[in-house]
Amino acid sequence: MMTYLTNLDEIISMALREDVGDGDHSTLACIPQTATGKAKMVAKKAGILCGMGVGERVFHAVDPELKVEKLKEDGALLEVGDVVMLVEGRAASILTAERTALNFMQRLSGIATQTHKMVDMLAGMHTRLLDTRKTTPNMRLLEKYAVKCGGGTNHRIGLYDMVMLKDNHVDFAGGLESAIDRTHEYLKAKGKDLKIEIEVRNMEELERVMQHGGVDRIMLDNFDVPTLKKAVERIGGKYETEASGGITEETLKDYASSDVDFISVGALTHHIKSLDLSLVSNF
Repeated sequence: MMTYLTNLDEIISMALREDVGDGDHSTLACIPQTATGKAKMVAKKAGILCGMGVGERVFHAVDPELKVEKLKEDGALLEVGDVVMLVEGRAASILTAERTALNFMQRLSGIATQTHKMVDMLAGMHTRLLDTRKTTPNMRLLEKYAVKCGGGTNHRIGLYDMVMLKDNHVDFAGGLESAIDRTHEYLKAKGKDLKIEIEVRNMEELERVMQHGGVDRIMLDNFDVPTLKKAVERIGGKYETEASGGITEETLKDYASSDVDFISVGALTHHIKSLDLSLVSNF
């Protein structure tokens, strides 16, 4: 999973330090260090599984001698009662690692589940579902991985791998045309080959971009459905199109009916309900 997430061990270490502090005193107080046991991780809600590799690494970060058996893979469809992981070894280690492992896996599985639900709603339609940069600090790559597990498509990872000229960029730069031209000058000077996306807020701004050119994708921000359809027709496939701004489950298919290329939904990662998983000991 996510081999390019090189700082996963650091993220896990920070999470464990946050939780354990100077010791898991609840466990230390009543569980002998020599005691051994086993536990199983069980799905208490149906959904899409994500974060198995993270959970395994949490248990091994606490105790490398713990035996972890993964019974499901990321992206698996879970039913209530499904067992996804078995852990065996020092009882104290299992208890100390339990909450951190579950916190990671429940959140990632929640993102994957919601993404899968919305992707299914777009089945047979032209439009693809995108995530955004509205992610938990230091968790972005994990959360974007969860979006992919749910069948969604990643937008840019950060500020560095794509140019997105949003309304504030345009306003500070002195207008759409100036923002586009300055961006091309900058990329040429830096020797960078990055795609350029620009946000437009109405049909007048769209027309100015169509006349000026110089972009790869146009974000149609907060357009209602009838106006979005007109905008997509006006663009006519000359540029990639993206709809954004408060699009929900209830309105998703209406927006997709415009044949816009992408719909970006920030709520995929910033307004999510974790999938309920539980660790059952000595089953």
